[in-house]
Amino acid sequence: MLYSRGGDLGSFTLEGRVVDPGEGIDATLIVTVENGMITALEPGGDGRLVLAPAFIDPHVHLRTPGREDEETIASGTAAAAAGGYCAILAMPNTDPIVDSAAALGSLIELAREEAAVPVGFFGAISKGQLGEELTEMGDLANAGAVGFTDDGQPVVSAGLMRRALQYAEITRRPLALHEEEPTLSRDGHMHEGAVSARLGFAGWPAIAESLMVERDLAIAAYESRPIHVMHVSAAESVTALRRAQADGVAATAEVTPHHLCLTDEAVLSLDPNVKMNPPLRSEDHRQALLEGLRDGTLSCIATDHAPHARHEKDAPFEEAPFGVTGLETAFAALHTYLIQPGVLPLATVFERMSAGPARAFGLPVPRIAVGGPANIVVLDLDREWHVTLDVFCSLSVNSWLLGAALRGRVVRTIAAGREVFAL
Repeated sequence: MLYSRGGDLGSFTLEGRVVDPGEGIDATLIVTVENGMITALEPGGDGRLVLAPAFIDPHVHLRTPGREDEETIASGTAAAAAGGYCAILAMPNTDPIVDSAAALGSLIELAREEAAVPVGFFGAISKGQLGEELTEMGDLANAGAVGFTDDGQPVVSAGLMRRALQYAEITRRPLALHEEEPTLSRDGHMHEGAVSARLGFAGWPAIAESLMVERDLAIAAYESRPIHVMHVSAAESVTALRRAQADGVAATAEVTPHHLCLTDEAVLSLDPNVKMNPPLRSEDHRQALLEGLRDGTLSCIATDHAPHARHEKDAPFEEAPFGVTGLETAFAALHTYLIQPGVLPLATVFERMSAGPARAFGLPVPRIAVGGPANIVVLDLDREWHVTLDVFCSLSVNSWLLGAALRGRVVRTIAAGREVFAL
């Protein structure tokens, strides 16, 4: 269930090169929208701009309630609109944690007043995200939770994970899992490898992720229940997912732009904005992520947009919190570093940013088709721009791309039939 403020549905025409992999479209067309619905697709127009199904981000931190200095529903959804997103899903690790129907209900009401694009809210798997006792998952589902996650914390107890999957069968809501074995990752600041040894930083080994991925895939197989694996960073995790999917396990998974574009070599800069959870890993892991994205093992690109106050990130690397923003720069980063050099096809990135996340969470798939609602992103692939502090709609600016020159920019976003962003 997605929520946003109302407003007049739009009526307008768009023209450009329409690329919709799901509809099998790659042609220069004029798209007519009337009262928020696509009513005509006709040959013609100017092909300078690219029109694609708008994006869905299944992993966003809006920091509301508790840290509205870092992000609000209004600012976070404005950032999403600027990034070409027609819908986002928000994490429950707020203050207080979204572990009750009452807490969830207040967020839903706020979204109806403030959200620029439709937003869905996860409920926590465990009370207080302590990993000890399940939340009232039925109450949360009835109140409108889009799914359940303890993101920020792993579900350490295998027994609790099994019970969560059993309850998820009743609620018909997916579980999204933060995979981390905390006794292996404890005190780690970056990927365990040659770079961490060179810098003298405590390492966070890849097996701390992949071990938990394998455990949860095994439990999901035993219970015949689907799971979604969040922010995959390790090659071994991709291998485990590919094998489980081949064996019939209903597992989906996501990867972030920063894990696709960067390696742990970036930490040599000691920039706290490249400190994230899970950490950037070595080139062999990055290549495995790219291959997993190409072959569909990883069906979603998610930003894990994690705003932090400037004073928190303005600290030595080891003392800074984990997390980076990403909503406004995701497509541009992927286009600049991966699409333009020929590493990933444009159509693959579109599919993994739109249809892939929609299918993983049972949401309507954005498509450019007559009779469907208008969820469209308009892109200028030749637009060059610099990532500076003044380009952000987000209240936080802890971007790994600060100072970077990018090529390709969102110039217009239509979400649920309404224009929500225009450059």
